[in-house]
Amino acid sequence: MAFKVLHYINQFFAGIGGEDKADHGPEVREGIVGPGLQLKKLLGDEGVIAATFICGDNYFATHTEEVLALFAKTLKEHTPDLVLAGPSFYAGRYGFACGHVINEARKVLGIPGIAGMNVESPAVEMFRNDMFIVQTGDSVKSMKPALEDMAALAGKVLRKEPLGPAAMEKYFHRGIRKNFFARENGGVRAVDMLLKKMRKEAFVSEYLQEIPEKIPFALSVKDLGKANVAILNTGGIVPIGNPDRIESSSATKFGVYSIRGMNRLDPEEFMSIHGGYDTHFVNEDPNRVAPVDVLSDMVREGMLGKLHEFIYTTVGTGASLLNAEGFGREIASLLNKAGVDAAIMVST
Repeated sequence: MAFKVLHYINQFFAGIGGEDKADHGPEVREGIVGPGLQLKKLLGDEGVIAATFICGDNYFATHTEEVLALFAKTLKEHTPDLVLAGPSFYAGRYGFACGHVINEARKVLGIPGIAGMNVESPAVEMFRNDMFIVQTGDSVKSMKPALEDMAALAGKVLRKEPLGPAAMEKYFHRGIRKNFFARENGGVRAVDMLLKKMRKEAFVSEYLQEIPEKIPFALSVKDLGKANVAILNTGGIVPIGNPDRIESSSATKFGVYSIRGMNRLDPEEFMSIHGGYDTHFVNEDPNRVAPVDVLSDMVREGMLGKLHEFIYTTVGTGASLLNAEGFGREIASLLNKAGVDAAIMVST
């Protein structure tokens, strides 16, 4: 009997539309939609895509609980053996949705899931320890190899075959180590790796360590009087009530909040949720961490061209390096799309 698969995709890959349709509400279609056609070919007789769950990226992000409730109902109706999500490549909101639906499948039915994402997707660091995330290219141009790798891993997971190391199976490692008996002891293996390194031969380290990416300095802004300047902060400045539920420590997300028409942040509208410093003085005046007031004055005086209409917030204390790198990449992408020339990064 063939295994049953539930496939999750966004509005773009369902053929509904791009950003103009990102608010498309959730729907369930029987059978195969979009990239599911190629997935079915790759799964062969082993897997049947019973249904495809579709939701717009914006809609999922703003109605997460509502969408997950419908997804849970769909899981119970179709009782799949596996959930495949995406691939979402570099897309942050799409990756966010893929991770959440796979977590929901594990919670509701106790079944595994496989997503496909690019290393620069912030969702990789959010979900890599919870599920299989196959490594993909950064755009739809790499769809074919992404689907091939997802289907290959899906087959092994469904058949409950032993998996090799993450690098061999082409998914992001989940921080899981397995004990095994090696032919040579550690000293011999270490010297062997050292000799290979000295001879510039290929070798695989037994200890995977994430090495921070070296980022070159940005070019200076030639004329601040014409520049569009944005405010970023790791001090936890959010609207009252913390609508995005950013954690006060070890943050796994960032928030984007409008300051359109504001000359300063009102303490009745903004607060800090940071757990690593005394927020008393900041809650009296949020501009102490996100200086909308001072920068607005500089715009009026002609020292700056324009203040960007959004502030970007996270919490720095306890944040993992990889999460922070993911935030930085996605925020930089948003700033570039908005035509921002420079950003002021405020800490505490």
